[in-house]
Amino acid sequence: MKQISIISGKGGTGKTVLTASFAALGKNKVMVDCDVDAADLYLLLNGRVKETREFKSGVTARIDKKRCKKCGKCIRICRFNAIDEDFNIDPVSCEGCTICSYVCPADAIKLEENLSGELFISETKYGPFVHAKLGIAEENSGKLVTEVRKVATDIAEREKLNYIIIDGPPGVGCPVIASLTGVNTAVVVTEPTVSGIHDMRRVIEVASHFDLDTKVVINKYDLNLVNTNAIKSECDEKNIEVAGMIPFSKEVSKSIVKSLPFVEYIENDVSKEIKSIWDKIC
Repeated sequence: MKQISIISGKGGTGKTVLTASFAALGKNKVMVDCDVDAADLYLLLNGRVKETREFKSGVTARIDKKRCKKCGKCIRICRFNAIDEDFNIDPVSCEGCTICSYVCPADAIKLEENLSGELFISETKYGPFVHAKLGIAEENSGKLVTEVRKVATDIAEREKLNYIIIDGPPGVGCPVIASLTGVNTAVVVTEPTVSGIHDMRRVIEVASHFDLDTKVVINKYDLNLVNTNAIKSECDEKNIEVAGMIPFSKEVSKSIVKSLPFVEYIENDVSKEIKSIWDKIC
């Protein structure tokens, strides 16, 4: 079983469009959307949700007024000022540090697990698809990414699938790290802009930390050939393969409107290049 994570140092590089095409091209695979803060791969895969699971993470303190002695120790110890003079805890201000429960002499403070999001298992025409939605202003997105990948791995092992295709989140933070650990290949999607090159360098550093087989795809390469050549030269210096260079096409946005992976929408230079990239990754 081969795990392929498609990542980018910044948003808007075309990562999800590429992932959806890989889902259409690959055989015997499960798809995963690890961008739990803003999942959108489902828009192109058109899945039907078969199962929904709650994701709980972190805790919020609650005071049992019947047991509370109103000694005020919890108010004095709380550095987040989450407890008012009437011994009510503001769930927004509470960071779940648990220290108030330790100092309470009456054992009146209980810690309740937060419902932080939902995990979905969907069925698509391309195979099983695992995705999730983190709640508004909730934390621990890296933990949810890990849970999503675990569910996908269980499906792949149970159904004896060949690939796990991961649509990773943008950036270099905790959810990106969680989407890279244990994969076989990292595909970095970049674009020939100053910000694209800068963020490509950062995410390549993260991938190199895990000693992954890393490949670069330059999307819309023909919009700035000077920057494209700079990316190619930098990849040559770092011994990183440029797996493909995708030309700009207005048809991409049209395929998104139609909710179709690009390789199923039209046969042109872009779709041919995407197919070539998939063959190299395989």
